[in-house]
Amino acid sequence: MGRQRGRMIPINKKQQMQQLIKEGICKGAKKSALCNVLDISIRTYQRWEKTGVSDKRKGAEKHIPRKLSDSEQQKIISTACNNKFKDDNPYSIVATLAQEGTYIASESTFYRILRKVGKVRHRTDTRKSNPRSKPKELIATGSNQVWSWDITWLPTTVRGVFLFAYMIIDIWSRKIVGWEIHEREDVDLAANLFKRLKRRLNVKGIHLRSDNGNQMKGASILSTLYELGIMPSFSRPRVSNDNPFIESFFKTVKYTPGYPGCFEDLNAGRQWMMNFVHWYNESHLHSAIGFVTPEQMHNGTAFDIFERRNDTIQIAKSAHPERWVNKIRVWKVNDTVILSPNQTKKEKAA
Repeated sequence: MGRQRGRMIPINKKQQMQQLIKEGICKGAKKSALCNVLDISIRTYQRWEKTGVSDKRKGAEKHIPRKLSDSEQQKIISTACNNKFKDDNPYSIVATLAQEGTYIASESTFYRILRKVGKVRHRTDTRKSNPRSKPKELIATGSNQVWSWDITWLPTTVRGVFLFAYMIIDIWSRKIVGWEIHEREDVDLAANLFKRLKRRLNVKGIHLRSDNGNQMKGASILSTLYELGIMPSFSRPRVSNDNPFIESFFKTVKYTPGYPGCFEDLNAGRQWMMNFVHWYNESHLHSAIGFVTPEQMHNGTAFDIFERRNDTIQIAKSAHPERWVNKIRVWKVNDTVILSPNQTKKEKAA
C-alpha cells in the first residue's frame, strides 16, 4: 500500500498511531515495520517524537496558550467604551484599573483589540464626524477668473489688540484686487468689500477660494457673493495647502522690508498697507510670474515684456554664439494656474 503524500492527519489519530508504535516496539517489533503498516514514513514518526504532533504548517489552526478568549476580548472592549473610560487612552485605563486593584490586559493588548474593532479613536455612541471632501480644483487661464482671499491679523503697539487686513488676490496675476483694514472681523464688512469691488471692476463668473471662517461662510457674505455672480469655494478646516496662494501672500506682506511689525492705530495700518499695495502691484517683480509686476501680468503687458527680453537674448547670442553652450533662457510663464487641494509645492512668496 503506497503512502499518500501531503495528507492531513488529525492530531488525535497521530496520537493513536504514536501509542500503537510505542506498544509495538515494546513487544519487539521494528519501528520501520510498524510505520510501514500505519502508512507513514519513519521520518514522520521521528519528527512527531522530536517536535510533537501539532500541525505547524502556515495557516493551520494552532493552540496559543496566551491568546485571549472571546469573553476576555469583549471585556476589554466594554471596559474601554463605558462612560468612565470612553475618553481615555489605554495607558490611562490600565493605570486607573491597576490603582483600583484590577488588571485586565496590557496597554498594547488594549490597543490591539480596540484597533481590530475600530474603536481606537471613536468609542462613544455619538455620531462620527463626516470626513471633509477636498475642494474642487480651480483653473485660471487669465485674470479675474479665480480669486483667493482671507483675513490676517496685524499687531498694534497695544499688547493683545490687533487690526484685521481683508485681502483679495488674483491667483493668475498675483495682483491685489481688493483690500481693506478694520478693527474687527465682521461678515458685513466683508460683504461690503465685495460689493464695492464688484462696482469698481464689474466682473462676473469669478471663483473665490477662502477658508472656513465665519466671515467667509456667514449668511450675508454668501448671499452677497451669489448676488454678485461670485462662486465661493472653501478649503478644509486646518488644511492651509487648500488655499496656498493667499497664505504665501501673507508671508510676503509680513516679511517684506519695511514691515513695521506693529502699528500705532488704524490710520497707520491703512497708510502702510496702501503704500505696500502700490509697491506690490506696480513695482514688485514677482518671481512666480516671470519677474514682472502683478499689474503687468494682470493687464497683459507682461507678454510684450517677455518678447522684448527674448529678443534681447537672441541678439546677444548672435553676437557671441560661442558663449552660449547651454540652453538659451526663455522668458515666459505658465498659461494655466491651478489651485488644487493639498498642493505640496508651495508658491514662492518673493
